[in-house]
Amino acid sequence: MTFSQLANQVFDRSVADYHTTDNVDTPIRNPYEGDVEKVLYAKNWIDAVQWHLEDIIRDPAIDPVEALALKRRIDRSNQDRTDMVEELDSYFLQKYAGVKVLPEAVINTESPAWAIDRLSILALKIWHMQEQASRADADEEHRARCRARLDVLLEQRVDLSQAIDTLLGDIAAGRRYMKVYRQMKMYNDPSTNPVLYGAAGK
Repeated sequence: MTFSQLANQVFDRSVADYHTTDNVDTPIRNPYEGDVEKVLYAKNWIDAVQWHLEDIIRDPAIDPVEALALKRRIDRSNQDRTDMVEELDSYFLQKYAGVKVLPEAVINTESPAWAIDRLSILALKIWHMQEQASRADADEEHRARCRARLDVLLEQRVDLSQAIDTLLGDIAAGRRYMKVYRQMKMYNDPSTNPVLYGAAGK
């Protein structure tokens, strides 16, 4: 099994498990014991919850106080998502630490984990587009449009999966090398966000 096949399998299970309750407050029950599988499942669960938080906050009738609380929750979720991606990249750095990098090796435009992050989001897009493509309360034009979009998403998953496996193969062979640049999101840091450190000094 390639890494992308493993990731897609874990992501699809996480998406299906989330939708058994379809509730953003449902506690995660991670079924995996293996280190990387456990992280992949937790990563996708974060994405699934955030997907639905983004739906909720767009309710035009939402109470402003509730919307602000949701925005804060989404901010925390984004930070958790970033931390999880960086944990995956640390896994790959350790896994390929002993590889002899070839003189002609080049660096990729994104790290493996950030490509896998997109694969996680694709699993959610595919699930929800499939839902729309079979909606009984929508007209045939809507369903046909969503079926066409679903075909594109499925093709995109094939292409992205292949690209990820090729990248990992190139890293393993020394043809490419990876670095991890931490996101260093300044708005979440009370020492670098001027609104936060300004408020603390008042």
